[in-house]
Amino acid sequence: MDVGNLIDKYDLNNITIGVIGSHSALEIMDGAKDEGFRTICICQKGRELPYQKFRRLADEIIILDNFSDLMFAENQKKLLDLNTILIPHRSFVVYLGTDNIEKLLKIPVFGNRYILKAEERHLSNNQYDLLRKADIPMPKIYSTPEEIEGPSLVKIQEAKRKLERAFFIVTSYEDYKIKSAKRIEAGLINESDLKNNSIIEQYLIGTYFNFNYFYSPLDGEVEFLGIERRLQTNIHDFTTSIPAANQLEMSIDLQNIEVGHTPASIRESLLDKVFKMGEKFVQCTIKEYPPGIVGPFSLQSVVTVDLDMIVYDVSLRVPGNPILATTTPYTKYKYGETFGVGRRIAMEIRRGLENPNHLKKLVT
Repeated sequence: MDVGNLIDKYDLNNITIGVIGSHSALEIMDGAKDEGFRTICICQKGRELPYQKFRRLADEIIILDNFSDLMFAENQKKLLDLNTILIPHRSFVVYLGTDNIEKLLKIPVFGNRYILKAEERHLSNNQYDLLRKADIPMPKIYSTPEEIEGPSLVKIQEAKRKLERAFFIVTSYEDYKIKSAKRIEAGLINESDLKNNSIIEQYLIGTYFNFNYFYSPLDGEVEFLGIERRLQTNIHDFTTSIPAANQLEMSIDLQNIEVGHTPASIRESLLDKVFKMGEKFVQCTIKEYPPGIVGPFSLQSVVTVDLDMIVYDVSLRVPGNPILATTTPYTKYKYGETFGVGRRIAMEIRRGLENPNHLKKLVT
């Protein structure tokens, strides 16, 4: 698909920022509004209330029976008629699917739509491969459950809600068999996913940071936007408010379902490592998935007691981090004001509109 031809047909004085109504849509639309863009939110029936309540953010709300109905020709035509640029986030990828996004979605997408599939760990040239090629430290990956040595994290999605994680911690092969069987019996995961689509990683001990970056192909610079940490059920308040002895007595299965975010900063002497890690990753994506990463990405990391940074997960689109918009000091250091990922995307698109050839570098 030649997105350049679509951009040539667009009225660049009336661009609309479009987003699937889930994940980080509010942050994306808020940033778009700060830069004076018209916005449109595509909602699934029954999930539109937050976007109606925050009525300043969405100039128009399209309500569909299913998010995937966006692929219908009439819905795509409406977005094209509004000169829409779609902003990808995790729900965008999950509900539309990377095959549809790459082959059938005929609307300009901010960033590189062809790199989105690299988040899927079971596909070739995935995020693990990118980290290895970029020479960025990552956890040990076990090929089979029998190889488990010490605390390990089994990464698998829920059986019924594919957007949600059903991760669990094990300490040995025997522990793996007991805990996985229990989850299969409860219907939380299914055996096929466990066998074919799960990953077993070394569980890392340290402080967890999600490092959020932005790469601008217009000036070739990697920017560090800030840090957030995830609040997950039923881990954070359970492990921090109840003594360890009582936790053992309660025998509760913990789940890594993300429900919120909290801000963080990092000691200044470690910023050199943060910048270099982001730059190495961007250069690798340019080689492996031309034109490489465009716009926001996140390297979810652990800082160990030796002050090493180990990346355990990568977001190759808008991460879910609205807390940055009001808390990060790092955009203020660079721009003189605090803002989040949504505003930074809108700023880049606004800059791209100064020249159609520049805009074409930002969309695929």
